[in-house]
Amino acid sequence: MTTRIDTRFATLKAEGRAAFVTFLMAGDPDLVTSLEIIKALPQAGADIIEIGMPFTDPMADGPAIQAAGIRALKAGTTLRKTLAMVRDFRAGDNVTPIVLMGYYNPVYIYGVDKFLLDAKAAGVDGLIIVDLPPEEDAELCLPAMKAGLNFIRLATPTTDDKRLPAVLANTSGFVYYVSITGITGSGSANSSAVGEAVARIKRHTSLPVCVGFGIRTPQAAHDIAVHANGAVVGSVLVDALRATLDTDGRATGTTVSAVTDLVAALAQGVRGAKQAAE
Repeated sequence: MTTRIDTRFATLKAEGRAAFVTFLMAGDPDLVTSLEIIKALPQAGADIIEIGMPFTDPMADGPAIQAAGIRALKAGTTLRKTLAMVRDFRAGDNVTPIVLMGYYNPVYIYGVDKFLLDAKAAGVDGLIIVDLPPEEDAELCLPAMKAGLNFIRLATPTTDDKRLPAVLANTSGFVYYVSITGITGSGSANSSAVGEAVARIKRHTSLPVCVGFGIRTPQAAHDIAVHANGAVVGSVLVDALRATLDTDGRATGTTVSAVTDLVAALAQGVRGAKQAAE
């Protein structure tokens, strides 16, 4: 079964360019503003949209994304409302792939079968669940694939050749390579090290490889896009959003445009990169 993610990567491959993947937290700083931003992302240059599912204990997230999750939870964001946001987005855009990213606990509490049914109906294309290792594939990965959703796995600089086949076994859509060890928003991606890592992963899979963590500027996005099939940007977008909020943490007149303007600049960086021959 071909998903929107598969279709998007096939189109980009034909165009000879990498994907620009954006990450923002659902419901940050509130549900209305969050939906407005997400609706504006494709026009600004996002090829694939990752939406964070806010959770109280986000162990892999750095301070910026943790704070975004807290703002979203404070604004009353739930998994049900996150799915409703995807449904609202889909009313006006049936082609841009949407990936939900987060932790297993909210999905488990929601109920796996019900979640997969509702996510698929809302128009979700893929899942990244950062705390479910391949050993737990029966929990969510295999049911998700059966439901027609891509299950996207993270590979890191510490994922060696012995571990990689297990990580890739049931992965679909794309592989998300975490370019630095540590939490989100820490450090910067090194493009030459990333090039070697992407080449190594590609020896094990024909899936596209997208690189995230540590990409904060159009130039950095460009440098990564030369080596990878996609550049994922999150923390810097969340920072741009936060910088526009008033003293009570509420959205202001510049919140939406601050994010979309930065997305447009980063997208230019990605689109200016000629893909290295595979």
